[in-house]
Amino acid sequence: MAPRESKKALQARAQSINETLTQMFPDAKCELDYQNPLELLVATVLSAQCTDKRVNQVTPVLFKKYPTVQDLAAAPIEAIEEIIRSTGFYHNKAMSIKGLSAAIIERYAGEVPDTLAELVTLPGAGRKTANVVLGNAFGVPGVTVDTHVGRIARRLGWTKNTDPVKVEFDIMEIFPPEEWTMLNHKLIFLGRRVCHSRKPACGACELAAMCPSYGEGPTDSDIAAKLVKTGD
Repeated sequence: MAPRESKKALQARAQSINETLTQMFPDAKCELDYQNPLELLVATVLSAQCTDKRVNQVTPVLFKKYPTVQDLAAAPIEAIEEIIRSTGFYHNKAMSIKGLSAAIIERYAGEVPDTLAELVTLPGAGRKTANVVLGNAFGVPGVTVDTHVGRIARRLGWTKNTDPVKVEFDIMEIFPPEEWTMLNHKLIFLGRRVCHSRKPACGACELAAMCPSYGEGPTDSDIAAKLVKTGD
């Protein structure tokens, strides 16, 4: 049995991984298109069980027709559903969009709140959505644990937990707050492009020497290279 990694060694390895991720994905960013906090909030709600690429095709149409929180709150739910239908679960998402818009008007004078405690009270906005909005629209550090981040954090040995909130706090203990938001983007880029759920491209991953899960996917460089994707 391999000796247990100390916290200091874990943090040092994690920093090396983070530095390599920066080299791998220098253009890492939020891949949802938005112009303001409201647009990012709505786009994030739409992104559940849907690709960012699809959401980015839908939101320009939605925001052109309903550009303000007042417009969204007043819009017929059927009209919202028709626009967002291709994102899946469109009825529930339309209800969330109308509900969060009404709540923002009623509770926050029409402005998207900028705290986690307030954001999570909005219909359809859990911790993951709140942290996306805080980190990208308001510059408030946060760790957003989606399926990619959770999977990679476990593979890298940063956590053993499967509960997203526990994973979030485990990552927060390893990295300083100023690194959280960008780390998120880099991990999501890695998950979408290299470290796939079913068959990670281990043999083409620059983190191989630092990853305790190396070998879960093909280690042959030619086979692994064919698994690497270039986008969402």
